[in-house]
Amino acid sequence: MVDVGNKAGPQGKRPGSLPEVRALSVADIRASLAEGVVDFARAPQIGLIIALVFVVIGMAITTSLLWLHEPWLIYPFAIGFPLVGPFAAVGLYEVSRRLEKGQMPTLGEVLKVIWDQRRREVSWMAFVMLFVFWVWMYQIRLLMALILGRSSYATIDRFAHLVLTTNEGWIFLGIGHIEGAALALVLFSITVISIPMLLDREVDFITAMLTSIRTVLASPIVMLGWGLIVTVAVLAACLPFFLGLLVVLPILGHATWHLYRRAVV
Repeated sequence: MVDVGNKAGPQGKRPGSLPEVRALSVADIRASLAEGVVDFARAPQIGLIIALVFVVIGMAITTSLLWLHEPWLIYPFAIGFPLVGPFAAVGLYEVSRRLEKGQMPTLGEVLKVIWDQRRREVSWMAFVMLFVFWVWMYQIRLLMALILGRSSYATIDRFAHLVLTTNEGWIFLGIGHIEGAALALVLFSITVISIPMLLDREVDFITAMLTSIRTVLASPIVMLGWGLIVTVAVLAACLPFFLGLLVVLPILGHATWHLYRRAVV
């Protein structure tokens, strides 16, 4: 086990210490995914309804960008969409938590728990995630102005041609993906464990973020592999106009809960 808490006191306790975290393996990832599928199968209606909300949001934003004649923002939006995924799965964590206790959750109970999070530390994590997402979209607009500012990309076809066939386009893609990967790594590290932990325990969001970071540091290859699985799965799910999220989001949400339970003592 990995423990970076404070030194033990005279009674052997560590007041204010961070929770212990376990090193994870590839087997833990496989088992968590399998349990995620089982949880989704046990409460499919709740998972589908929660996922449907984000499918509709994704469709609405995409349609709005097309209507505003800014289709070039669809790709960075889809890339950034997984950044808010952990917060989107709060209700799914609650479903898995109740199933774990032998309870069959109802939609009303889950929605009440989601609503109650506005008074808890999860709301601060939502602010952190939305802020990083805003930074990501702002950086993309800045890069477009600096690198592609003199080019014309009034349609999505023109934009695709520009970024795929010109030197400026390749520079834009290269820098944009590097910045996006850096932001995604930071956000993944501070949220992958912290969101389910805040739902499960009465801790402050700083403690939850530090525990999440320590979990990633305890098993960097395994956790980065999990982050890659989540990113690729969500991006693939977004391709058919976000409809794939109806299945992918619930399974990944439930699986993340089980990964948290394996990672934090």
